[in-house]
Amino acid sequence: MKNIAVFASGSGSNFQALVNAVETNELQASIKLLVCDKPKAYVVERAANHSMDVFAFSAKDYPSKAAYEMEILQKLKDYEIDLIILAGYMRLIGDTLLQAFPGRIVNIHPSLLPNFPGKDAVGQALSAGAKETGVTVHYVDEGMDTGPIIAQESVGIAAGETNESLQAKIQRIEHGLYPKVVQTLVLTKI
Repeated sequence: MKNIAVFASGSGSNFQALVNAVETNELQASIKLLVCDKPKAYVVERAANHSMDVFAFSAKDYPSKAAYEMEILQKLKDYEIDLIILAGYMRLIGDTLLQAFPGRIVNIHPSLLPNFPGKDAVGQALSAGAKETGVTVHYVDEGMDTGPIIAQESVGIAAGETNESLQAKIQRIEHGLYPKVVQTLVLTKI
């Protein structure tokens, strides 16, 4: 069975979807570690509710990105991690982790990339008057949401759509798509 580390910064709804998929055997892997850069984020509580190990840190406690990524890398080695899954992790991944896990770091983004990269993709789509947006799962590279695309699923944007209603539609897609894509990667790519 492959070992996964999930990186998150916020509430952890995609983390929870992955945990649920493991518990129902839809995802045949073991989530060994949650890495969180916001020690008070709700995702830490979610992990505790499932007796999962957590490495929570604050970037400001380190002199550089390389310094905290070296500590993360040691944790990943300790847990024999095969695949890193980003689930709302709001930091760019640096060279330390990219070099240690080439082609083994995956992210989910709430738009049809290359459209609306970065923060507030839902707000960007609404502001642009887009008729559709969606979800992209992609490999992580040194850029922001620029890595090779693995899978996408679209959703229409209705007239009068609000940020909250569109976000809810996107999260429903994310919570179904991400575990399926990760399962495929676990079976075929690692």
